[in-house]
Amino acid sequence: MELSRIQLLYKLVSHNQRLQARRHPMFEKKLAMKILSYIFIAFWAVYLVMLGFTAYSYFEGSALEAFDWIDGGMIWFLIVDFLSRFSMQETPAQNIKQYKLHNIPTGFLLHTFLLRMGMQPYNLFWAFFFVPFGLRAIPQFYGIMGFVGFIMGWWLMYVLNSYWYLFWRTLLNRNFFFVIIPLLTYGALAYFGIFFDEENQWLFEGTIRLMRGFCQWNPLCWLFFVVLVVPLYIINFRLQKVAIYVEIAKTEVVKQFKTHNMTFLDRFGVIGEYLKLEMKSTVRNLVVRKQFITGSLCMLMLCGLFSFSDIYDDWPFMQVFICMYCFTCFGVMTLTTVMCVEGNYIDGLMVRRETVLSLLKAKYYYQCLMLIVPLLFSLMPIMEGKITWLTALGCLLFTAGAVFPFIFQLAVYNDITIHLNEKLTKTGRDTKVQMLMAGGALFLPMLIMYALVQCFNDHVAACSMITIGLTGMLLHPLWLRNIYKRFMKRRYDNMDGFRNSR
Repeated sequence: MELSRIQLLYKLVSHNQRLQARRHPMFEKKLAMKILSYIFIAFWAVYLVMLGFTAYSYFEGSALEAFDWIDGGMIWFLIVDFLSRFSMQETPAQNIKQYKLHNIPTGFLLHTFLLRMGMQPYNLFWAFFFVPFGLRAIPQFYGIMGFVGFIMGWWLMYVLNSYWYLFWRTLLNRNFFFVIIPLLTYGALAYFGIFFDEENQWLFEGTIRLMRGFCQWNPLCWLFFVVLVVPLYIINFRLQKVAIYVEIAKTEVVKQFKTHNMTFLDRFGVIGEYLKLEMKSTVRNLVVRKQFITGSLCMLMLCGLFSFSDIYDDWPFMQVFICMYCFTCFGVMTLTTVMCVEGNYIDGLMVRRETVLSLLKAKYYYQCLMLIVPLLFSLMPIMEGKITWLTALGCLLFTAGAVFPFIFQLAVYNDITIHLNEKLTKTGRDTKVQMLMAGGALFLPMLIMYALVQCFNDHVAACSMITIGLTGMLLHPLWLRNIYKRFMKRRYDNMDGFRNSR
């Protein structure tokens, strides 16, 4: 392919990627969410800059140099970066499909998207931390060129992490259980990054030597990056090529499920039928099933760390955070998009009067029933003596009686349909209202519980939360009917939104 044509095609692909968001039917709502996202990103950028300046003072005067402590903890930075990419980075196979009708070689498109993935601005986001930190820590030892090498070395590590993420993200699209391998890998690396002694600190010392080599512009360190990134690039190229053809040639696969009539719910009438629908939706629908699995893994990981390690023993707020998060996690993940799944068949719900009210009641009862899962996970910290039964009961009832009524308000305003088999991290779905409500539902209960613990004690805080929770649960017919009436006033606007986003 001649050079001028390559440049033209590269500019065309880049231009199309920049315009991709404008083609979305919900562009105006995405624009509002973008503005809120930019404010959120700006906040974290300022926070990282401040953290970078203060981190040097924190490590100053220790046995090692300040930058050695940061370099030795590289695995933690890469773990956080790996997890954050699930909401930020798409695979090339998702973007190349629309180009297959054009006379553009697939190999060229793959190379373009893979190169752009390595050069994406997100790989430089952590520079808000490393630049101010490096300016204080590096030049006095290695000069300005050492500082440049330090920044370049960290940037290359994040580029490498992006291709590592892409490999596993592509496999996860095929089978969600591939998540076990990166979890075990990062778990083992995190273990060796924390629990080490003088004879077993190879990971800590290895990352220090690597980053010192970048500061000294040691050719072996740059060669180390090349040796790792080239095979990853080739593997991703071949894997994405297969994924493209699988995506294009895939046929609808209808899985056969053994039918469970759940006749024990028939006594509850219409509400019982909707309860059956909620249970089957969790088992069969890709979005809801992955939300449940992801929430369960998060709860299990946090409860395990809290129970069998002393990492959070000296952090009272983190103890409150983990205890409350485990009970609110699954509800926030699913109820943030309440009524969005029903947008696929919203016209049918409007046929009979008060059908939506019965649906809301069934959703509330189902969410209360699902609180059994975090209650079982909380048995670990209870048995280890980290929390009491009364505290766990307070978190459970407060979630059911205060958090759920708060986030159920989104049933009035949600008007974007979620396709039942779309990917969990598909962009363009969340709105600014959903983001604000989800943040409030997660953090306000933690602040309330923490304030009660600090002002009184754990016993009084738990009893107060039990009282608030029981009150909200007993009043659920009133606030659910209020939500239903407000939903019916907006039903025509919501139905237009559901139809336009199908």
